[in-house]
Amino acid sequence: MRTTPPTGFDLWESLDGLREAFAPKVAARMGRGDIRTAILVALLEQPMHGYQIIQAIEARTNGAWKPSPGSIYPTLQLLADEGLVTAEQQGERKVYSLTESGRAVADESAEGPLPWAPRRSREWEAKTELPKAGAKLAQAAAQVAQSGTRDQQDRAVAVIDEARRKIYTILAED
Repeated sequence: MRTTPPTGFDLWESLDGLREAFAPKVAARMGRGDIRTAILVALLEQPMHGYQIIQAIEARTNGAWKPSPGSIYPTLQLLADEGLVTAEQQGERKVYSLTESGRAVADESAEGPLPWAPRRSREWEAKTELPKAGAKLAQAAAQVAQSGTRDQQDRAVAVIDEARRKIYTILAED
């Protein structure tokens, strides 16, 4: 049995941490083909110079992915070599536009999964079911800790202790 009442703050802080851990995210480091797709889809909106492309990708990911110039400019050169974009000098900057074939590839790319879309699969969902259930249990425990009577808190502790023992029993099975 507990000797001091919970503060409530610790429980809510832990809950927020669990929530953040399971929120859909864009990977911090994207795959090779992702930058190519991201540039092509960004250029569907309008012709842009390299820094505008970086900003457009960053905006689409709510700041989760900001590609570096070291990945943008070589990819733009590759796309130009493939005939998918053209570069026109405007002042001190090169502005990139999609060619006709580039627009076709960009349209096709925009129909598939986009690099900044949260990646969820059934396997991912299955892996998160148990932790999400734990987070819901923690939320209920926080509510009891904050507004339950001493008797209710003691009974909740007993229920959680029993649940923990049963979970370990599941792991012990063959």
